[in-house]
Amino acid sequence: MKVIIASDHAGYDLKERMKILFSGKLEFEDLGTFSEESVDYPDFAHPLSERVASQEFPFGILICGTGNGMAMCANKHQDIRAGLCWHPDIAKLVRQHNNANILVMPARFISEHTAAEIMEAFFSTDFEGGRHQRRVEKINL
Repeated sequence: MKVIIASDHAGYDLKERMKILFSGKLEFEDLGTFSEESVDYPDFAHPLSERVASQEFPFGILICGTGNGMAMCANKHQDIRAGLCWHPDIAKLVRQHNNANILVMPARFISEHTAAEIMEAFFSTDFEGGRHQRRVEKINL
């Protein structure tokens, strides 16, 4: 599966490590950033979100220091459901219950091991639909 990924400077190292760890399972289009030099997270979150919202990619991954800035930006876009995940169980639930299409991770607060578990959970979990579909349909304004 091809996914789109981006980070700010705080998420750069974790983004690069996840690309290596999942290179056999996922094909990545990387929107940057490409170093630890300070950048503005909206410059990466908005283009990625636009490409997921247009259905060019089924899923995106955003990584910044806390994950909050990226999630806030992503969730401004119609048809985007970005879930900030600190634990694999959260990743499963944002897929099962919210049909999340963008995974957001907080690089300063999780280990590489936890990030890998989160990604594994996110990409191996399907949306349950049913009563959750009705709720998801109420998200867009």
